[in-house]
Amino acid sequence: MRWSERPGFLAEAEQRRELQRHQRLATACLVAAALLYGVSHWLEPDSYWLLLVRAGAEAGLIGGIADWFAVVALFRRPLGLPIPHTGILPRNKERLGRGLGRFVARHFLDPAVVGQRVRASSPARHVGHWLADREHADALAQRVLSLLPDALGAFDDDEVRGFYRELFAEQVRRLDLQPLLQRLALLLIERQQHQRLFDRGLHWAAILLDQHRERIYERVELRSSWWIPKRIDRKLAEAIVQGVEDWLADLSDPTHAIRKEFDQAIDRYARGLGDSEEVGARLQRLRDQALDSDEVRQLVDRLWSDLRQRAVERLDAGETPAYRPLGRALQQFGQTLLDDPDARRRIDQRIGLLLEETVLPFREQIGQFIADVVRDWDSEGLASRLELTVGKDLQYIRINGTVVGAIAGDTKKGAKI
Repeated sequence: MRWSERPGFLAEAEQRRELQRHQRLATACLVAAALLYGVSHWLEPDSYWLLLVRAGAEAGLIGGIADWFAVVALFRRPLGLPIPHTGILPRNKERLGRGLGRFVARHFLDPAVVGQRVRASSPARHVGHWLADREHADALAQRVLSLLPDALGAFDDDEVRGFYRELFAEQVRRLDLQPLLQRLALLLIERQQHQRLFDRGLHWAAILLDQHRERIYERVELRSSWWIPKRIDRKLAEAIVQGVEDWLADLSDPTHAIRKEFDQAIDRYARGLGDSEEVGARLQRLRDQALDSDEVRQLVDRLWSDLRQRAVERLDAGETPAYRPLGRALQQFGQTLLDDPDARRRIDQRIGLLLEETVLPFREQIGQFIADVVRDWDSEGLASRLELTVGKDLQYIRINGTVVGAIAGDTKKGAKI
């Protein structure tokens, strides 16, 4: 889009055309009054109506010239003459800027006014309408993702990793691990995972017993009395091992009494995890030790590096599907704002608080900034901007001065005649 086709430029051009049209109209009224006054002196004889027209034209000419002088004197020196108290606005731009800055700071940026306007305008509703449009949501998602690689690369990697570690550790420390451990234990019990672990333990015990059978025989022989024959010791040891094996085989039966006792003990222990201070303190110590360990820190660093590298690679490769999930999420967020009045109210409150915390504390500085900007404006530029803004309406003062002056002159002349 060319500069001359931009909306701001078009609006300014339209303002300038309106101003010139009204200036020509006001000047035409003044010229008409001057022509009537001149023609009335050439006509003979001086009749009542001619004197009345002449008086009205004379008063209108005087009123039009006076109001022309007053309007022009606001913005510049009439005819370039150094007449005192002319070019009022450019010569007093510093005072004008200070007044404008104070007015904006005290009235426009007043906390009560800003809060009322935020509540009345409901910016969350406008955001919801905009984001609910899929094209808008996708466009915003594409813009965010297009800036993400540069944003990731703009930060020092060591500092980002440190921030990521601290954030991860802070989030983990906020977790209450004790109820989480209790729910996990109850879930394992509900799915009979503890019984499977029990069966696995029986299986391992049987394997160990078989693998170390000879050592058991040797231990029995060493502990036996000297006068008992070794053959009897061997038989006794074999009987002991066989008894243990039979007992392990009996425990494999799910209806065994010991299995039921084990099940009840595990259930009592799991239900008591949530109230055990000892378990809570132990979990906290284990958590802190894990977070302070080099292994966990290196793991978090690797996770961050992998996440960052994959994100940058996907975005740099221009994978178009990457923005779609974010676009759908933004669209859903916009629809939520439209459907949920409570969500809109919370967002509006957040926006109000954000303005109160980030903008309103600096309203005096904002006012000073406005004053500085107006002070640094070029005098001609300031006059041109102000004239474009209010000059069209000021031309009506010239028109009214000419018309009202003519009417007043006719009235006064008619009264004398």
